Amino acid sequence: MPTFCAPDGTRLAYRTIGDGEPLLCIPGGPADAGYLGDLGGLSRHRRLILLDPRGTGRSAVPEDTASYRCDRLVEDVEALRAHLGLARPDLLGHSAGANVAMGYAARYPRSIGKLALIGPGTRAVGIEITGATRLELARLRKDEPWFPAAFAALEAVSAGTGSDWDAVTPFFCGRWDDAAREHHAAGLPVNREAVAHFGADGAFAPEATRAALAAFGAPVLLLTGEFDLNSPPRSTAELAALFPDATLSVQAGAGHYPWVDDAGRFAAAVAAFLG
Repeated sequence: MPTFCAPDGTRLAYRTIGDGEPLLCIPGGPADAGYLGDLGGLSRHRRLILLDPRGTGRSAVPEDTASYRCDRLVEDVEALRAHLGLARPDLLGHSAGANVAMGYAARYPRSIGKLALIGPGTRAVGIEITGATRLELARLRKDEPWFPAAFAALEAVSAGTGSDWDAVTPFFCGRWDDAAREHHAAGLPVNREAVAHFGADGAFAPEATRAALAAFGAPVLLLTGEFDLNSPPRSTAELAALFPDATLSVQAGAGHYPWVDDAGRFAAAVAAFLG
C-alpha cells in the first residue's frame, strides 16, 4: 500500500482501485477506508484513491493527538493531492469524512473539481440533527421485524436515558441481513482517540465554513439514503441549500451505506454527476 508524508511527518496510507479520472475518497468514522470497498462499482468509472485517515488502517498513529481534529485532517487531504500531483481532483466524503471534505472545500476551493458528499455529517456547518428528526425517520421502518427493540433503544438514546447504539444499528442500513451486519462491523472505528479528538474544541468553525461554502462555485452532489438515520434527507437538504450549485439525491430504500443497499443505483448516480 503506498504512503506519503503528512505536514507533521506522519506517514499516511492510501489504496487505489479502478481506472479513469481520479476521485479522492475520505471515509467516515474516523475509520480506515476499507469499508468503502469499490463504492458499489464506482471504480468502473473512476480511479478511486481511498485515504486511511491518520491512526487508522495502514496509516501511522501521530505523536500529537490534537492532529486528529477535523480541521487538521484537511491538511492531510491537501498533502495527498500534492503527493499525487493532481491539479483539481474530484473529492468524495462519506459520513464524518464529509466534514473533512467541506473543510477542504472551504480552505482550498480552487483545488477541487467536483464535490460529492455521501450520507454527509453536518457538524462542520453547525446543522443539528435532533432526536425528534431521527425518531420521525425511524418510524418509516415500523414494519420491519427488528423495529420494536431497535426503536425502543433509539427512544432511550434520544431521551438521554440509554446508550445502546448497537441495538439501533439496523436503522442505519437499508436492509438488515447478514451482509449488512458484516459490512457495518467492518466499518466501525477502532481508534478511540481518533474518534474522541475528531470534534474537539476548535475542530469546527460553522459560521466561517458556511460563508466559504456560499462562495464555493464547483458543482456539489449531496446523496443520502431515504432511511439514513445518521444523515436524514431533511438535514441533507438543509446542507444542500448552503451551496450555490448543489444537487440533492435521496436514494430510495437506502440507509447510511447506499452503495451496499443498491450498488448499481448508487454508482450510476455518482458517475453521472461526476461525468
